[in-house]
Amino acid sequence: MSTLRFGYGTNGFANHRLADAVTVIAGLGYRGVALTLDQDHLDPFAPDAARQVARAADLLREHDLAVVIETGARYLLDPWRKHAPTFLHDDRELRLRFLRRAVVIGSDLGAEAVSCWAGVRPPDVHPDLAWRRLVDGVAEITEVAAAAGVPLGFEPEPGMLVEDLAGWRRLRAELGAPAVFGLTLDIGHLRCLEPVGVPESVAAVVEHVVNVQIDDMRRGVHEHLEFGDGEIDFPPVLRALTDGGYRGLVAVELPRHSHAAPDVARRSIEFLTDAAKAAEQGGVR
Repeated sequence: MSTLRFGYGTNGFANHRLADAVTVIAGLGYRGVALTLDQDHLDPFAPDAARQVARAADLLREHDLAVVIETGARYLLDPWRKHAPTFLHDDRELRLRFLRRAVVIGSDLGAEAVSCWAGVRPPDVHPDLAWRRLVDGVAEITEVAAAAGVPLGFEPEPGMLVEDLAGWRRLRAELGAPAVFGLTLDIGHLRCLEPVGVPESVAAVVEHVVNVQIDDMRRGVHEHLEFGDGEIDFPPVLRALTDGGYRGLVAVELPRHSHAAPDVARRSIEFLTDAAKAAEQGGVR
């Protein structure tokens, strides 16, 4: 039996109440959720945020679901600018405050990891300044995560200041390779950007992975696709994760599929279950 535990991202259930999303996800057989902190599901800036966290904890416990915390909400911090501010902006303090809260919420929920990314460099910010801001900001959040005992998963994201595994390695080295600083690995991104095959990319970094997002993708195109619509052969990828000793969640990341969330989630768990069986048998998709 596969040791992998599949989860589903709540950003793919944006039109559902959190309780309904969790019920559907658990009912389909997933074993965890990647919970994006956002206005509609769990708003970390809401006056009743503590009550929302307690309710989420009850939901997760009731459905026996593990959780990772995702921080990629599009307009949580600024209604005009997608994902802004990031580590790189002049007004980055709001991002830092958000991530500090995310770590606290992750600790309260017993999250396996809290995930974040660099952000896109603003045109008016010099590359050297952007990098210094990133290192300083991530160092601060890493310290917060270490104090809370929650692993920090930093995600390379196409088009951002850190977009690939080489950039993640550079950042980790400049931080001094702290134990709590791990890697959020999006499988689709590997196909999109990395110079070697997806299973080889996984094997090269799996010892540092604390959070996996999974989706299909095509070379050079940053578009999260349903399984089978892209170019990834998944059984060897899942085999690379298990052979590397990864035991965290592998959560479906389809943030643009909320319009058909239950059907997409059902197809996804069926696909991943079959791919996991093929991986155990050494087969291919």
